[in-house]
Amino acid sequence: MSIHHLLDEEQLALVEGVREFAQQVVAPVSAQHDRDKTFPYEVISQMGEMGLFGLPIPEEYGGQGGDYFTLCLALEELAKVDQSVAITLEAGVSLGMMPLLKFGSEDQKQQWLPDLAEAKTLAGFGLTEPGAGSDAGGTQTRATLNNGSWTINGNKEFITNSGTDITSMVTVTAVTGDDEISTIIVPSETPGFTAEPAYDKVGWNASDTHPLTLNDVVVPEQNLLGERGRGYANFLGILDEGRVAIAALATGAAQGCVDEAVSYAKTRKTFGRAIGENQGISFKIARMQARAYTARTAYYTAARKLIAGQPFKTDAAIAKMVASEAAMDNARDATQIFGGYGFMNETLVARHYRDSKILEIGEGTTEVQLMLIARSLGL
Repeated sequence: MSIHHLLDEEQLALVEGVREFAQQVVAPVSAQHDRDKTFPYEVISQMGEMGLFGLPIPEEYGGQGGDYFTLCLALEELAKVDQSVAITLEAGVSLGMMPLLKFGSEDQKQQWLPDLAEAKTLAGFGLTEPGAGSDAGGTQTRATLNNGSWTINGNKEFITNSGTDITSMVTVTAVTGDDEISTIIVPSETPGFTAEPAYDKVGWNASDTHPLTLNDVVVPEQNLLGERGRGYANFLGILDEGRVAIAALATGAAQGCVDEAVSYAKTRKTFGRAIGENQGISFKIARMQARAYTARTAYYTAARKLIAGQPFKTDAAIAKMVASEAAMDNARDATQIFGGYGFMNETLVARHYRDSKILEIGEGTTEVQLMLIARSLGL
């Protein structure tokens, strides 16, 4: 049961291509990268060559000239087998490139986007701080303008793609005046910019995540990204789009758990028959499939509104919440179906069990989504 009839031939071909790549290239090395907590450079490089990082980027900046929905379709397929690889793509595009594409000057786009679109380099977005996540008012990072240069001081937390060997820059939010937050491009080679040692995380072990220290970091005035004082407002728009992409990723994780559970339930025998013949198991998997289907329908709807230029903020919040909860619930159920094997880290369901929790937290917690949905109802 699928809603792939909603896709055109080009979109179906993309899905097939990414699915094949995920199964043949990503899946065989996923467990090792997860265990060793290593960044999968060889996989990311091939994704760059395939054009996945450039999917929604115009051709004049080295991209594929597709739309955001095509990115979502790719994310779903990748996340079925490896959430770390999927989030590297999601953050690389929606947080790394989209602010440049939407708010950057022509010079900034020409300078940064072509290499990013081919995954020769990666970019991060430094919003979250030790005391400021959903609450931007808590932003402590400061940038002062003197003689044509910004001097930036502050700390950022949980920044994806910020410390790889190919990270070229991080866009950071900083207070630039009274009640004024702006975004500034900081090249990763800038003196005073430090990606601190990587976190020891519960999941997403092959994804690159660091705290950042900015100590008297000096960059040219023209590194301001977008209008001065519009940094936070601009980024909220970026987050709305990112939630659709995270919903697609979470849908892939939820579906990956279904696929694994079905396969296991057909082959695992107890008391002389396959466990899938027991309604206790088959009904559990049926409910998992319903969750994945609902999540997919929700993100398809939000993505179609997004690319049509219609208001989609509430749809994005619903999709993000429904899909992330589907991923978490399905991971728990799949692990239960696998029994003792589900508790072994090398199984894909165990990895989904560890990886999926962050989907209910990152790019806006479940509580933030509920707040946005409630607000849309006038509450």
